[in-house]
Amino acid sequence: MKLFKRIAWLALLSLFVPQNGSAAVGDAVTNCTSVATGAVLDIQPGASIEWFLHNIWFEYNVDVQRYDGTNVVTTASLLGPDYQPIAARLTNANRVRIKNTHGSLAKFICYDAVITK
Repeated sequence: MKLFKRIAWLALLSLFVPQNGSAAVGDAVTNCTSVATGAVLDIQPGASIEWFLHNIWFEYNVDVQRYDGTNVVTTASLLGPDYQPIAARLTNANRVRIKNTHGSLAKFICYDAVITK
């Protein structure tokens, strides 16, 4: 139940945090979205912006992937619902993707990061 409260809190917080790169270095970036089965959530800052990814939250099993626009490297397969601390520097070209591996339902996937450049 705690996970679902965290997801609800992140969804609310994401309404108030700018997602378009207009935020300053040190500001939080959050997102919580429904991801279709087999689809991915790209965690990707805008051009010339860098983020440090801190945590991901997920309702069901997910694959964590490192992606550079061409190559996909699955770094972990995680069982959910849960959250996972993660430490990754993200640029527009090198990002993290979270794949919903549920067989038939869309599930919520959330993240929080901080702007570093």
